[in-house]
Amino acid sequence: MGNSYAGQLKTTRFEEVLHNSIEASLRSNNLVPRPIFSQLYLEAEQQLAALEGGSRVDNEEEEEEGEGGLETNGPPTPFQLHPLPEGCCTTDGFCQAGKDLRLVSISNEPMDVPAGFLLVGVKSPSLPDHLLVCAVDKRFLPDDNGHNALLGFSGNCVGCGKKGFCYFTEFSNHINLKLTTQPKKQKHLKYYLVRNAQGTLTKGPLICWKGSEFRSRQIPASTCSSSLFPALESTAAFPSEPVPGTNPSILMGAQQAGPASDHPSLNAAMGPAVFNGKDSPKCQQLAKNNLLALPRPSALGILSNSGPPKKRHKGWSPESPSAPDGGCPQGGGNRAKYESAGMSCVPQVGLVGPASVTFPVVASGEPVSVPDNLLKICKAKPVIFKGHGNFPYLCGNLNDVVVSPLLYTCYQNSQSVSRAYEQYGASAIQPISEEMQLLLTVYYLVQLAADQVPLMEDLEQIFLRSWRESHLTEIRQYQQAPPQPFPPAPSAAAPVTSAQLPWLASLAASSCNDSVHVIECAYSLAEGLSEMFRLLVEGKLAKTNYVVIICACRSAAIDSCIAVTGKYQARILSESLLTPAEYQKEVNYELVTGKVDSLGAFFSTLCPEGDIDILLDKFHQENQGHISSSLAASSVTKAASLDVSGTPVCTSYNLEPHSIRPFQLAVAQKLLSHVCSIADSSTQNLDLGSFEKVDFLICIPPSEVTYQQTLLHVWHSGVLLELGLKKEHMTKQRVEQYVLKLDTEAQTKFKAFLQNSFQNPHTLFVLIHDHAHWDLVSTVHNLYSQSDPSVGLVDRLLNCREVKEAPNIVTLHVTSFPYALQTQHTLISPYNEIHWPASCSNGVDLYHENKKYFGLSEFIESTLSGHSLPLLRYDSSFEAMVTALGKRPRDEVRHILLKLCSKHYAAALMAVSGLPQMKNYTSVETLEITQNLLNSPKQCPCGHGLMVLLRVPCSPLAVVAYERLAHVRARLALEEHFEIILGSPSSGVTVGKHFVKQLRMWQKIEDVEWRPQTYLELEGLPCILIFSGMDPHGESLPRSLRYCDLRLINSSCLVRTALEQELGLAAYFVSNEVPLEKGARNEALESDAEKLSSTDNEDEELGTEGSTSEKRSPMKRERSRSHDSASSSLSSKASGSALGGESSAQPTALPQGEHARSPQPRGPAEEGRGPGEKQRPRASQGPPSAISRHSPGPTPQPDCSLRTGQRSVQVSVTSSCSQLSSSSGSSSSSVAPAAGTWVLQASQCSLTKACRQPPIVFLPKLVYDMVVSTDSSGLPKAASLLPSPSVMWASSFRPLLSKTMTSTEQSLYYRQWTVPRPSHMDYGNRAEGRVDGFHPRRLLLSGPPQIGKTGAYLQFLSVLSRMLVRLTEVDVYDEEEININLREESDWHYLQLSDPWPDLELFKKLPFDYIIHDPKYEDASLICSHYQGIKSEDRGMSRKPEDLYVRRQTARMRLSKYAAYNTYHHCEQCHQYMGFHPRYQLYESTLHAFAFSYSMLGEEIQLHFIIPKSKEHHFVFSQPGGQLESMRLPLVTDKSHEYIKSPTFTPTTGRHEHGLFNLYHAMDGASHLHVLVVKEYEMAIYKKYWPNHIMLVLPSIFNSAGVGAAHFLIKELSYHNLELERNRQEELGIKPQDIWPFIVISDDSCVMWNVVDVNSAGERSREFSWSERNVSLKHIMQHIEAAPDIMHYALLGLRKWSSKTRASEVQEPFSRCHVHNFIILNVDLTQNVQYNQNRFLCDDVDFNLRVHSAGLLLCRFNRFSVMKKQIVVGGHRSFHITSKVSDNSAAVVPAQYICAPDSKHTFLAAPAQLLLEKFLQHHSHLFFPLSLKNHDHPVLSVDCYLNLGSQISVCYVSSRPHSLNISCSDLLFSGLLLYLCDSFVGASFLKKFHFLKGATLCVICQDRSSLRQTVVRLELEDEWQFRLRDEFQTANAREDRPLFFLTGRHI
Repeated sequence: MGNSYAGQLKTTRFEEVLHNSIEASLRSNNLVPRPIFSQLYLEAEQQLAALEGGSRVDNEEEEEEGEGGLETNGPPTPFQLHPLPEGCCTTDGFCQAGKDLRLVSISNEPMDVPAGFLLVGVKSPSLPDHLLVCAVDKRFLPDDNGHNALLGFSGNCVGCGKKGFCYFTEFSNHINLKLTTQPKKQKHLKYYLVRNAQGTLTKGPLICWKGSEFRSRQIPASTCSSSLFPALESTAAFPSEPVPGTNPSILMGAQQAGPASDHPSLNAAMGPAVFNGKDSPKCQQLAKNNLLALPRPSALGILSNSGPPKKRHKGWSPESPSAPDGGCPQGGGNRAKYESAGMSCVPQVGLVGPASVTFPVVASGEPVSVPDNLLKICKAKPVIFKGHGNFPYLCGNLNDVVVSPLLYTCYQNSQSVSRAYEQYGASAIQPISEEMQLLLTVYYLVQLAADQVPLMEDLEQIFLRSWRESHLTEIRQYQQAPPQPFPPAPSAAAPVTSAQLPWLASLAASSCNDSVHVIECAYSLAEGLSEMFRLLVEGKLAKTNYVVIICACRSAAIDSCIAVTGKYQARILSESLLTPAEYQKEVNYELVTGKVDSLGAFFSTLCPEGDIDILLDKFHQENQGHISSSLAASSVTKAASLDVSGTPVCTSYNLEPHSIRPFQLAVAQKLLSHVCSIADSSTQNLDLGSFEKVDFLICIPPSEVTYQQTLLHVWHSGVLLELGLKKEHMTKQRVEQYVLKLDTEAQTKFKAFLQNSFQNPHTLFVLIHDHAHWDLVSTVHNLYSQSDPSVGLVDRLLNCREVKEAPNIVTLHVTSFPYALQTQHTLISPYNEIHWPASCSNGVDLYHENKKYFGLSEFIESTLSGHSLPLLRYDSSFEAMVTALGKRPRDEVRHILLKLCSKHYAAALMAVSGLPQMKNYTSVETLEITQNLLNSPKQCPCGHGLMVLLRVPCSPLAVVAYERLAHVRARLALEEHFEIILGSPSSGVTVGKHFVKQLRMWQKIEDVEWRPQTYLELEGLPCILIFSGMDPHGESLPRSLRYCDLRLINSSCLVRTALEQELGLAAYFVSNEVPLEKGARNEALESDAEKLSSTDNEDEELGTEGSTSEKRSPMKRERSRSHDSASSSLSSKASGSALGGESSAQPTALPQGEHARSPQPRGPAEEGRGPGEKQRPRASQGPPSAISRHSPGPTPQPDCSLRTGQRSVQVSVTSSCSQLSSSSGSSSSSVAPAAGTWVLQASQCSLTKACRQPPIVFLPKLVYDMVVSTDSSGLPKAASLLPSPSVMWASSFRPLLSKTMTSTEQSLYYRQWTVPRPSHMDYGNRAEGRVDGFHPRRLLLSGPPQIGKTGAYLQFLSVLSRMLVRLTEVDVYDEEEININLREESDWHYLQLSDPWPDLELFKKLPFDYIIHDPKYEDASLICSHYQGIKSEDRGMSRKPEDLYVRRQTARMRLSKYAAYNTYHHCEQCHQYMGFHPRYQLYESTLHAFAFSYSMLGEEIQLHFIIPKSKEHHFVFSQPGGQLESMRLPLVTDKSHEYIKSPTFTPTTGRHEHGLFNLYHAMDGASHLHVLVVKEYEMAIYKKYWPNHIMLVLPSIFNSAGVGAAHFLIKELSYHNLELERNRQEELGIKPQDIWPFIVISDDSCVMWNVVDVNSAGERSREFSWSERNVSLKHIMQHIEAAPDIMHYALLGLRKWSSKTRASEVQEPFSRCHVHNFIILNVDLTQNVQYNQNRFLCDDVDFNLRVHSAGLLLCRFNRFSVMKKQIVVGGHRSFHITSKVSDNSAAVVPAQYICAPDSKHTFLAAPAQLLLEKFLQHHSHLFFPLSLKNHDHPVLSVDCYLNLGSQISVCYVSSRPHSLNISCSDLLFSGLLLYLCDSFVGASFLKKFHFLKGATLCVICQDRSSLRQTVVRLELEDEWQFRLRDEFQTANAREDRPLFFLTGRHI
């Protein structure tokens, strides 16, 4: 076989494979060789490999043992085929001929390499540091894509020159590899060898074997050695905690049973290079297409396998330690402690993430002293990021620097993938070099703008892209083909050396205007750091933002660090490294030490006119008696309007009613369906059927406002009344017990909740965790838990063992930001996540709502070019001032923002109040806010105003701001004009009395004690809300919110959750009725001669760069982009109309006048223009508007007339409008009315606009840029930030989020790519990605902020409660008995009213009531008897067949504890009864045949019993063979109350799920024998649903039969069994008559049983009272079975329940009448009376008549009743009559059920008997025209009862001798019906009856011949006339055996 055909792939493939397979099977004891044909035909393409990689790893390729190997149980045994020849060399590194093969030894020696061969480096496990050289035929090596290598081997030894090695096994022996496993060329042929320029042989690129990387992915899952991506590098910090690396199932939540390429997204994210070594076009396409297409199943990790490996993995141990990975510093415990401080060694993802430390990282070498006065000189603390190598000790003034290990961690992370591969001996994938990392970092820093801050996410993506590029090109340069052009990556051509690095870094930094400064060190980083400190102190780094220090002196590696020295960047980064607690602590310290006060003097210098306070005092004294006339006038007017009219009119103010919106209803239904799916799953984790009611507890963060807000929600929703928790008058105190504020007092309340849940197992408790992303701190890992009991409270309460294990508690987490709950360790199954639905799909609104939600995406959309309303803006002048003030020391910077903002507001208020010179010391935006704040109340007759939200996260600073603004307001005498509210989480809302009075009047509240407790109750109040707290806690804001001033939010918001949380404050519902228009718009402006005109050109002077002011025109202000509010707004306006246009006097006009324009597209140069740069006036941007001709024009010179204060209405108006038109870039779309009409026009309330437009949001520039910038897919950059501070990325090698991802896909992304930090409460949940790691009763509801989640989950509680009630209720038939008026009124009544059982002698004297009273037979024919006088009135029109079911009346009844249940019920008590138990297998059953002969059928009947093992005691089996002999029957004399004597048979079809076969509760736990009678084709499905029930399977011939066949077989089988039991027990000495002969035949819809209790005044009295109660079936059965003369009764039954039951119906305890639904049958007495096995309908009526005519007793117990459940599936409705012609879909009507014989009628696919019965029911008047409505002359029906419809009466007679029949001598019949008559019917019998002239006859027979024979035998032609055309048949084909009839007329 060999290699003789090596070159001929097609011809040799089979031999090669066969040979290898045989060889492998011979050599291996424990390896099952892979089938040959799968080797031949399963091509290892990448996509295919992804599907079957797991099996190939196990069966084709040996797992790697790694260098050094996994531990084995003994010394390694060399894998050798033959014993070595004596005398051969066995030295490692030499061949058997003794020649040296080591690359280092022979690299310069000439070698003989035949054509077509390549030199290859072989890796020997015994020489890990050496490569052995060999020559291999290149056809047996893979191509560029890892494919097309011939199977087998052909190689030569370059040492001794021996050639022609055909097997790698043989060759490996020759070169002394000494392997312990089967030799594989893929495993040991590692590198191509190439000669360099000097001719020396060197190691070249890797050989890219297919599957080798898959193998290394597979092993971590099973060998438990190390995680592929070390998610934590803190082994030293937490020695007791297992590191994720030691966890076998951490592989990014993917399916651990298979390789990484099971997941296309992972494949692409890792880069095709990881798997192929070269990026083929196919792989590139895969990467493009699938980078973001996350595989849903893989993220769920359903099939994960972290158990022990296959048997060939030796030495596996669950505790095996992790291999040293790059993430853990090697400097020992001290070093780890220094760097981690418990948490900072985790790979933090942003430079701006919390939980970092501020002390130095591990150091080595000589210490570096930090200068004493560094902070004072630099004005900011430099932030030093440790990079590669060793970091020196720092000493001296350590408080003035911040040292962080984040960059070090990032560098380590970016090498983790390749390192993980190397650990397993796979081909060494070169990680990105340290030099390259540093160079890329420099490149990144160079391109950052002056106002940007570096982000780790950006850097990680840069490393990832670069690594991909360099790796993909690594092999190409060594190919024999011409070199391909490389992408322009610095390392593409040759790697960067450490010597080149400083030069390249300096070169890169040379282009950035000294923004990045590179310092090269000769010996260590210490000298570089010292140099940097020296330069900082000397002020030589004033323009430098980043200093890169490189020490490349060591030969092995480089040392590096990066210092951030830019004041802005250093401030942002150092703040972001603080946790919120640390931040607050620092602020408090600075407030206490008085550092803030030192800023006062500094701010005074910013105001040349003097200190603001002095100006305020001066203004106050001047205006003490007469406040600014404009303001005074408005307040006087307002007061007058209040006093005179009492109730001023404003149509805009209406508090929204608390109604449920369609969206909320949809979400509630989704929540309900998820809860139901948990209950329906086979895990038995939630038994909804066992709960009777719902209770709940809502847990919220410790915010008083949120608490009150939630209380109000619960109060108004009515959920407590709905749940029946509070039936009496509800008070606030009662509501409070359902809302839990998670503060220090929460534990007591929560314990009460747990106690309540424990005591009420039949109540379902829903534990709602609102704002669930807050406080995810783990109780175990929390360092502060001792000191602060409120930290970690969520984990302590909601994750406690009692909550997790309680079967009646469902936990629902509700949040707008679910990311921290979507990690690899989450407790919430992805199937239990409910995301708020999208409002529209494919442009179609899914839910019609009159309001449109305006959230983050809509805000971002508003900033896009061409949009008229940029609602997100930044204040460029404010930013410029911050930059100018940034020269202050860093400690004061956080206060500078607040001081500056307070000064802006103070100056703006002063400017509006009459100090126009102050306009220069505020920004246009702040001026606009204050003008609208003060002006809005004047435009409403009631004084409604707008709210301004000023966000100050730090509570102490918020107090400072509050005091400052309150002081300014007081000095300006504005206390009555607007309120200032300090909003703090810990305190409630405090509002002044004056404003409370206004609110009470507006909201029509009469309670004088009322105070607003939520922000929503501040609707319409003009106010500034200073909103503090590091995080908002879910507080909702009113619709009057107009401005969200977020300029002061700090850098900690550079995490996705924090950022979206801040922006969520502005989320809003706008009215759908008036869409936001995009055109330009003018608004009528209110005029006031005394009001400040904000259109003066002097407004544009702004103090920047300290105190220097630059004069700028309005046109110069418009710069940068339109979202800069300075360029997009008109400074302010004369009227003070806001961007929202609050002061508009045009009711119909839409707001946003200033923004009503399309911003012009700008070029890149213009886009990036800084705040201080000027822009040329755009004079030609469009025709001026009609009003702009009055304008002075946008002249740069200040307008003197305006400056002097001599303002007129006209000037004010026109200048404002001119500025609008000239700066907008488009003409105004509407012409303002003449100036004279303005004052007279009706004012418009600001609330009118509030419902039509969202608030305007001001952001810091840094945050603004982050929010509006998008990636290539259009995803905002903010979305790709670290999702939450409590989690971290699992790996740097992850795909990016995509804009097209749904919420579900985002969840799966985070579940795959994030892991919780040690402080996270989910950190300990280590079963990540596996189903058993999820908590089964935990759900997560996520939706945008302020969208209505609270209303949705409260609605969910309501619908859940309704459903539980519905589960405990059932619809039962509630119909009055029919034909009561036709009941005979003879004197024969059962008068012994108090008899418990019927007296036999009395009962025999009762006449039989032929009339059917069961309401289900309302459409059935009346049965005549000689007792009744039948009136010939019409009994009403018959129903349509399809209406018969629909129109039946039902009543909803609560299930009692004695109800029968369907398969959906599973409580603890009946688990065993049902045969379901989570811990056990389904009950085993055996199939038994049972045969008996029956003469009427003329053949033996073969039945089958399915008998579960647990029920075998009910049967008798033959001892040797185990054959079923009989079913055990009890004795008549048995008196035990422990069991029911009568076996119960329930025939059923089509109701395997819904049939009520669970009689455990109905029988009250008593032992009973219950047999389900099913058709053969349904056997399997019934057995599946009812594994512990006995089944009687009917023969297959009855598959299409009706209920008559089942009843027939039940009765015949029971009689046969009675005979068998009599014979069996007779041998035991028991008399035959002592065997119990009764059986129960019950419908499958009997649900409950009742008993009537009668209280009669006396024995004979007709006056009595009665009541009905529910009892068990056991009670009823034992009562009936105990009847003294029961053996004399043939048939016993119960009344059918009805709420309309009359006293007369229950007065007599027993009736002799028809019985239905639930009968007790004496099979002994009825031995000779059979059911008709052909019948489908009315078979019970037919049988009752046969039993009575046989002279047997039927007794109905009227005091017992049975309730029948309405079941809409199965039963007789399962028979559908359709055409046999398949393409004929038309409905078949009953008239088509019969046809003339031999006609071309369409045949039907239905049994002939069913067609006959249905036809006669609807169209019998065609056969019996005289009988229609002729009740005095019924149709004579012999030996059968067929339903001829309600319009025709029948008279039943039996032809059997000695039968009981009514006297017919005086009756004239209108028809005769002979149905399949037997030999008992003779001509003489028929001659006894008399017929009307013209009466009709119908004879029905099985075939035409028997039809003719019957006519002759009965001599019918003597009295009846027949015609040929009067013959008919059912519409069946011949093979379906139709029935034939003949009709005739009486002569």
